[in-house]
Amino acid sequence: MARTVRVDLHCHTHKSSDSGNSYRSLIAACQRRNIDALAITDHNRIEGALEFAEQAPIQVIVGEEIKSREGEIIGLFIKDFIPPHLSPEETVDEIKRQGGVVYVPHPFDRVRRSVIKRDALMRIAPTVDALEVLNGRIHIEKDNLEAVRFADERGLLKGAGSDAHIAWEVGRAGIEMPEFSDANSFKEALRSATVFGKAAHPAVHLASTFQKYRKRYLPGWTRI
Repeated sequence: MARTVRVDLHCHTHKSSDSGNSYRSLIAACQRRNIDALAITDHNRIEGALEFAEQAPIQVIVGEEIKSREGEIIGLFIKDFIPPHLSPEETVDEIKRQGGVVYVPHPFDRVRRSVIKRDALMRIAPTVDALEVLNGRIHIEKDNLEAVRFADERGLLKGAGSDAHIAWEVGRAGIEMPEFSDANSFKEALRSATVFGKAAHPAVHLASTFQKYRKRYLPGWTRI
């Protein structure tokens, strides 16, 4: 029988403009919350995921949260940087070209401006592998429940993650699933995954804003 692992599918490092997570703090957070695997999904960056994968004592999924022209799409198990501002279809094609998993984060968050537009989601839905049905930074329960409904109606796999921009958030939301080794075994294991967790305190958004301004006005402050 395959071992069950706890996975946070949405996390940022200090390479994201609004995150201060050092690699050391991410490792410590995963140890505190018994997280076995972590997806690093920095905004329009991939080097943090690649660097973290080289030194982390846990399994790391290399990903990127890509801002397409019509909202954000995550690529998991990718190898190379995917530029922002492509069409949603071009973004999906590039993730697939790399053998990655197309994962749509926070699809119905009514507050976030970066959320994928509904028309775009409808267009790419046949090529989406998984939908984020619990995001640790969504505080309106109906928005996560709408994602569950959308995934169920279209037979999409379901994922979850903390969307951590500060270390305290890491592992507060995620999935328990059979262990996996690559994109294909991940998708197969995700079929029997169980979502766990809950939203973090709304104050985490203030922390992200602080990090953004700190980086803008105090360049060179980040740590590894």
